[in-house]
Amino acid sequence: MKFMIKPISTIIAYAFLAGVALAEVSADEAAALKSTLTPMGAEKAGNKDGSIPAWTGGYTTPTPGYKKGGRRPDPFASDKPLYSITVKNMAQYADKLTDGTKAMLQKYPDTFRVDVYPSKRTYVAPQWFYDKTFENATKVKLSGLDNPYAVGALGGIPFPIPKNGAEVMVNHQLSYKLEQVYERAKNFTVNSSGQAVLVSHYENYFTFPYNTKGVNVEDGQWWYKVRSTNIGPAIRAGEAVMQHFNVNEDKTLGWIYLTGQRRVRKLPNVCCDTQLSFSAGILTFDELTVFEGDMSRFDWNLVGKKEVLVPYNSNRTMVPSKTADVITGAHLNPDHVRWELHRVWVVDATLKAGKRHVSPKSRYYIDEDSWYALLGDRWDAQGKLARTMYLLPIVAPDVPAFIRSSFGLYDLIGGNSYLGSLYNDESVQIRVEEKPFPASTYSPDSMASEGIR
Repeated sequence: MKFMIKPISTIIAYAFLAGVALAEVSADEAAALKSTLTPMGAEKAGNKDGSIPAWTGGYTTPTPGYKKGGRRPDPFASDKPLYSITVKNMAQYADKLTDGTKAMLQKYPDTFRVDVYPSKRTYVAPQWFYDKTFENATKVKLSGLDNPYAVGALGGIPFPIPKNGAEVMVNHQLSYKLEQVYERAKNFTVNSSGQAVLVSHYENYFTFPYNTKGVNVEDGQWWYKVRSTNIGPAIRAGEAVMQHFNVNEDKTLGWIYLTGQRRVRKLPNVCCDTQLSFSAGILTFDELTVFEGDMSRFDWNLVGKKEVLVPYNSNRTMVPSKTADVITGAHLNPDHVRWELHRVWVVDATLKAGKRHVSPKSRYYIDEDSWYALLGDRWDAQGKLARTMYLLPIVAPDVPAFIRSSFGLYDLIGGNSYLGSLYNDESVQIRVEEKPFPASTYSPDSMASEGIR
């Protein structure tokens, strides 16, 4: 894949230097966050042909008919695709497609396609998060490349003007999330014959201390905390998992409640290529939301910035009232996935000498506006493109915010898929909470006392 690095500005160009810099940027460089760059570090201007518009503050228009905590409508339902890409015409758009997207078009020529809609720069976050991001630019440092994490950050994007691939991936992990969220959804696996199987119907409680305004240093070290409980299928009802993710992955903690034993056990390994039980072993820990967790096993190379077709503003995926409507064979139904052209940071991950991982090489595509990794590709030990991951971001103008919704993985060799966080059967999808959850929500003791069976 060919990458065109544009002379955006001296600040952006400096980000592509081969040498690894672990220090913060200068005050002169950071000043661009109040002029040519957005408060998050993206290029404020659109591209030359206008297919990517300028960022003007994000999308904050309330959607008619939306009731807080309920099913989320699509504010862009009247939009029509500009064009559709299939295996027959993919060569025409090859420079805008990832390797994984091309592979999906070739593997499922009769059912998979990419419907491309007008690009909308909808990203928005609270002003305090923008202010923190500006502060971080000149004071936050990377811990190092053996175990990279942000040192000195407490809210905000740590490295809005990144100088290496590790900083871009740390930005992705610490991208803005809603402070307190409750959600209900279902996870499915699809086998190579196209049979979808419900592997978990869950409810999640999320708290993101790092992204909480005014958080103290002690609490702010926790990137996020999650408690997930299965309410179905019947064979898995009552199972629960709790994790406390630290900005320093070495300090991350995890527990699981086993219904058969009626006890809570500490998870011995909550990272990397350990398989996740709720995905029937298809997904690994570090494939959550495309990439999540321990970065120490890889060298991270910043390839550059590129215009790529990615899933974006895909509220339409949440609109159908039945999950079956959004699954077609081994993948999501193209009728209900919105793709747009956006600028993304491209980062390659290569396994370090002496380390082990089932995917020794990966490539990630990180949205310049939100810092979300929207697509990712992984190669196996034989050098074959083996897995491709996706994340569907949506707009939440009621907050207002730009947040993640569904995510998943396609096994390009085995033909299996994991289609996660599908909200279609739920009356409550992603509910933003105004008050913090009780501290006991994330206590292993409470998980044990509330366990069933």
